[in-house]
Amino acid sequence: MKKKQKTSKTPVNKTKVQRTKDYKNIRQIVVEEECELLEFLLKTFKDQSRNSVKSLLSSHRVSIDGAPITQFNFKLFPKDVVIITKEPIKKKIRKDLPIIFENEEMIVINKPSGLLSVPSDNEKGSTAYRMVTDYVQQKDKHNRVFIVHRLDEDTSGVLMFIKNKRLCDLFQDSWNTLAKKRGYYAIVEGVLKEKKKTIKSFLVKNSQNLMYSSFDKSGQFAVTNYEVMQENELYSLLDVNIETGRKNQIRVHLGELGHHVIGDDKYGNPKNPINRLGLHAYELSIVHPVSKKLLTFKAPMPKEFNSLFDKKTK
Repeated sequence: MKKKQKTSKTPVNKTKVQRTKDYKNIRQIVVEEECELLEFLLKTFKDQSRNSVKSLLSSHRVSIDGAPITQFNFKLFPKDVVIITKEPIKKKIRKDLPIIFENEEMIVINKPSGLLSVPSDNEKGSTAYRMVTDYVQQKDKHNRVFIVHRLDEDTSGVLMFIKNKRLCDLFQDSWNTLAKKRGYYAIVEGVLKEKKKTIKSFLVKNSQNLMYSSFDKSGQFAVTNYEVMQENELYSLLDVNIETGRKNQIRVHLGELGHHVIGDDKYGNPKNPINRLGLHAYELSIVHPVSKKLLTFKAPMPKEFNSLFDKKTK
């Protein structure tokens, strides 16, 4: 009788895999060590033949963080998420991407509202990461991008991707030091008594995965600066600059002042006159970790933001 093969936690050649989540039609595995894609799949699916594993790639059922990949020697890095689906996911031709800037090291886009930056538990394919990956692979199938920071799904504006892992790591390791300005336009309900203010608090996550301010210093320290640009009897347009990049910090800080960002039904129940969240990342100014040059990327204010005010703002 043939003995049942045991699954080793540490596969040969030191290529570790970590099983994370199995969905009805999706399987996710987090990469722990640098390796090539086919090697990774062979270690993961030991009970299948080499041809069966190769067929996962040729049938377009393998993606990296939601972006479909077919190359056997595609390079994987720690924290990449390899996704196996029952149905094929084919690459799409990407035209007219909202590109702000691109060179051999990075690509910066004006992310639309309603688009995830990266995959979530419920959505794998419709993301900014997928769009930009499809775009760069149209030039070379081995090209890939790495995301350095994120914007909330319903926040539009400047989103930067890096084209090589080493540079991405340098940005991520010193992000708060390198980022000199993270500017947002925010439209909130009502008229603010204080036209200019700095808000500081410690942010803590509750059981519903929502953030709130606390005096508990074990939370994440967050600093938000705002200044009123325009106002009327119903709404105020703010220029917001954050000194820390905490989850939902602008929405939390402004909401706790009693002036929720319009369209933000996650933290309040404000009106939604423009049919989207009233938050837009208009500027990212950041120091290049190698050249030390200051890079500034800007995305113009969405037209619908100006529609609520008589005087237009650039």
